[in-house]
Amino acid sequence: MIDDLFRKKTRSRRNCLIGARNLVGAAVASGLPLSHLGAQTRAPARQTPNLALVSRHLQWTSAEHGIEVAKQAGFPGIVWSVRRGAHIVEANVQSELSRVVRLTRNAGLEVPMIITGISTARSEGAEAVLASMAELGISLYRAFPPRYDYNRPFDDQMSDFRRDLEGLVRLNEKYGTTAAFHTHAGANTIGGSGWDLWIAERGLDPDYVGLNYDIGHVMAKGGAGWRESIRAVGPYLHSVSIKDFRWEEIEGVDENEWSWRTRFVVPGQGMVNFVDFFRYLQGIGFTGPLETYYEYMVDVPGQSEKMNMLGTNYGSWELEIPESTFVGYLKRDVDFYNSVWQYALENPFAPDVSVVDRGR
Repeated sequence: MIDDLFRKKTRSRRNCLIGARNLVGAAVASGLPLSHLGAQTRAPARQTPNLALVSRHLQWTSAEHGIEVAKQAGFPGIVWSVRRGAHIVEANVQSELSRVVRLTRNAGLEVPMIITGISTARSEGAEAVLASMAELGISLYRAFPPRYDYNRPFDDQMSDFRRDLEGLVRLNEKYGTTAAFHTHAGANTIGGSGWDLWIAERGLDPDYVGLNYDIGHVMAKGGAGWRESIRAVGPYLHSVSIKDFRWEEIEGVDENEWSWRTRFVVPGQGMVNFVDFFRYLQGIGFTGPLETYYEYMVDVPGQSEKMNMLGTNYGSWELEIPESTFVGYLKRDVDFYNSVWQYALENPFAPDVSVVDRGR
């Protein structure tokens, strides 16, 4: 009975937030300033960002110890992965997700969403994952779009993707869950800049499908074009991922080959416009999770080879730096994002000046 009440309360709160977000999205899409909305339709900006550590960065240790690591670093939440190579795999989701979520909540941390390998209603273990989420009162999960085939017409591929989305919406409606498709900048991934995901999803119920908007990948794909794509997304914006990058020219490449690559870096050292991105999120009253990624390289004491903070599979990844140093890196980025979020709160967009007008 308690679980039923928890799920009803969670769903009711979520519907209220989605309703407000729909109104905000409609105003933004139509070009109206947010001030035209009544105060009752606009959620107040959070005083701190809703940061959540992606559990892939904890796959060098147990879930139990990983929770303590996240807490030490100052994260209010963890986004647990349910997929191959993670602490929780689809085959044991019914028992393990419940156990890990309970441990996380008992430690005072939230589980605002999970990361899955789900791309369609036919994905392996999809129903088991969604059923387990529903039992725990978790409604949001990250999904993965298909890849383009550059040898086929795009119209045909988008039609196929749309049919798969419709099937997934029906499955999500059954369990009260929402698929947020990730915007990845891979060369042939649908949705890297946000536009094509939005076009494919447009007209479907945003209660059940939307975007996990990765500002690092979107900017790597389309630079300052994030300003338009995130406004187009409107009510389909459910969660965001944050990371920083810069373009880097690689030496030794044949003169006839393209020599520029995306290099993920410590936040604040790259090209991502976090201040204006956070201003926008605050301006629309966004309260969803900010998945926090560490995809950059760090020095290993006594070694010339650097360590990738992204790590690898649970059970095979061994931490190459002292744990205290690792936690320090996590906390450094938490402090950075909290600081930029606070600056954006204290220095919002001028009401009569657009981002483009300011030349930023």
